[in-house]
Order: sequence, then structure tokens, then C-alpha cells
Amino acid sequence: MMLVIGGTGTTGRIVAAKLAERGHPARIASRRPSAGGFRFDWYDPTTHPDALDGVRAIYTIPPVGEVDPAPVMLPFLERARAAGVRRVVLLSSSAVPPAEHGLGLVQARLGELFGEWAVLRPSWFMENFVGEQPYAVSARDHGEIVSATGTARVGFVDPADIAEVAVRALTDPTPHNTDHIITGPEALSYDAVAAVLTEVGGRPVRHRAIDAAELAVRHSANGIPVDYAHFLASLDTAIAAGAEDRTTSTVADVTGRTPRSFRDFCRDRLRGDGLGA
Repeated sequence: MMLVIGGTGTTGRIVAAKLAERGHPARIASRRPSAGGFRFDWYDPTTHPDALDGVRAIYTIPPVGEVDPAPVMLPFLERARAAGVRRVVLLSSSAVPPAEHGLGLVQARLGELFGEWAVLRPSWFMENFVGEQPYAVSARDHGEIVSATGTARVGFVDPADIAEVAVRALTDPTPHNTDHIITGPEALSYDAVAAVLTEVGGRPVRHRAIDAAELAVRHSANGIPVDYAHFLASLDTAIAAGAEDRTTSTVADVTGRTPRSFRDFCRDRLRGDGLGA
């Protein structure tokens, strides 16, 4: 039995579906489970025993919107080890290296807690520009995407490619026991992203560059807690300094196929319907 925490989310639902396709039993856990799912809340330890019962491997995401998830995640992972879990695959971020605090501390401790593990550190999601994501809504309603990234580039990645790496890390006979930096096949500036959205979505979209302080205010105005709004703005500052201007061969190395391009992702998801409207 494999536990998929965040199993109704962007990557978790794809991981769960791929496990099912390949005959691996998976328990789908989330704060608001659908029929047949398990309720799991990082902040409610009473939901943890049932989720862990009989589980030998876990795919997990950190609690959403938590600047420092270590105090919440590490006690659960210690409990998971005591319950007999052998392998854990953690979804982190390319922006978060192993560290002495925050999600970086969880990454650093994973190999100490489990003999079989992998940390997935994807670049920014292509998914951010479709559906009801803030960038997509801004592009659709205002004809612009707004960031503090300047002209810097990002190796945007398809969540389906992240999920495929996750499934391999969960099911390969030999544990990966490594960090995987996961990107798409090309690094794009937000100006280039806007050009692709214009081409594929059928409506003009531009990129408007602002500074990090203004971006934090913008995030707060959209209901994001102040501390987390500043954290998100700081990630854009790091991008502007070149932190995400890279591509890796991880998807091809782990799965045997090339990652999907941003243009192909948009063609599939937008289908010429005007930015997914």
C-alpha cells in the first residue's frame, strides 16, 4: 500500500492515477477527500494513524502556505518510520536546497529517517498559467501576467512529468536516494511565456515587470498571508538573479522520455479556447 498525501492536488492526483494504472494500490489522502479517499490534515494528528495503517511507501507534499513546515512534517515522518514505512518521496522545489530550517530541513532529514527516499525539486509549474491559477486569471481578465522576475528565465515543467518521476521513485526496485532537480526542456522568460499564451490562447497577453515589494502587496491583496506573500515575492527576486535559469535531463534520465514543452502543454490545455476561459 502506498499513501499519496495531497492526492487530489496538482501532482498527487496524477501520481495516484499512474499508480492505479500500473496495479499499485494507493491510498489517496487530503484535507477534503472525495468519495473513497482518506481525510488527512497535517495539523490534526488524529487523522494520521488511519492514513498510515499498512502503508510501506509515501508520496508527500508539504502543508500548503506554510513557510516553515518542519515542525509539522518531521513528527509525522518519524511516526511513519515507526509504523513501518520504508520509502518516502517528497515534493519540494528547485528553490529549496537542503538546509537547517524550513522545508530544507525536512529534505536534509529524509535520508536519516528512511533507507529509501527521493526528494523531487521541480522548477515552476506550467500549470500556473492555465485554469483558475492567478497568472491564468490575470492573463484572461487583464491581458497580462505580473511578476518580479524581470527578464530572467525559468525551466517551467509539466506536472505530469513531475508525477512520472515520482511514480518511478516510488516503485523502482532500486531506491533513488537522491535529490531530483526537475525542469522542462527549455528555460523561458515571462515575456516568452506571454508570447506563447498569446499565440496559443488567441488573446494578447503581456508580461508586466514590477519589484518584489509591490508583488508582496499584490499577493496580500489577493488573500495570501503577509509572511507567505513576502516569501513568494522573494522567490521572484531569486529568479531575477538567475536562480532558475537552467534545464536538467532528469525527466529523460528517470523516465526514458523527453519532458513536454510549454508550447505543447498550452496547446493541450488551452485548446484555442482563449486562455482556458
